[in-house]
Amino acid sequence: MHANPPAAQHSLLRSVPKARAETHRLFFALMPEGGVRQRLHRLAGWLQDQHPELRARWGKPERFHATLNFLGDYPVLPDEAIERASAAANGLHASSFDWSLDYAASFRGREPPCVMRCTTVPPLLLALWQDLGVALVQAGLHRRAERQYTPHVTLAYARCELPEPVPVEPIAWHVDQFVLIHNVVGKGNYQILGHWFLSA
Repeated sequence: MHANPPAAQHSLLRSVPKARAETHRLFFALMPEGGVRQRLHRLAGWLQDQHPELRARWGKPERFHATLNFLGDYPVLPDEAIERASAAANGLHASSFDWSLDYAASFRGREPPCVMRCTTVPPLLLALWQDLGVALVQAGLHRRAERQYTPHVTLAYARCELPEPVPVEPIAWHVDQFVLIHNVVGKGNYQILGHWFLSA
């Protein structure tokens, strides 16, 4: 028969924090090359100076990206989903294109994202998103293709929204590849699981 542990031990046992479960996020994205990334970073600094009322958490330049297709959140890194997503991307035939980001704006939300958007969405960008979405459905990763896409690059998460869109000098981006990204939510940098180049 075991004696009951003293009250101090009970207190210690209760105070041990539980390990927080990890969330593994997978998504296809466009990642800007160095020159575009630096221009976005400088623009973020300018917006921070011009709109201090945003009180935003500004993103790291190495994490700037435009999401193409979101694959989901998982409790562990899903090898099967990665294989299916990679197979879908391998079968895709898409062309490179030029994309011009020419204004900053806010999305609604609890922490409204401050994003870079474009006045004109390149048709080849929409085609890439649509074709990849169809391929993911055929691979069994989505039930149906998404019907709406708003291409953007998130710069920050703010306390409030920009009152209106902010026109800026266009940032020209020649998009010639897309990537598959793994991210442990709230931890570290992105892990690139694959690159797929677009035809010239």
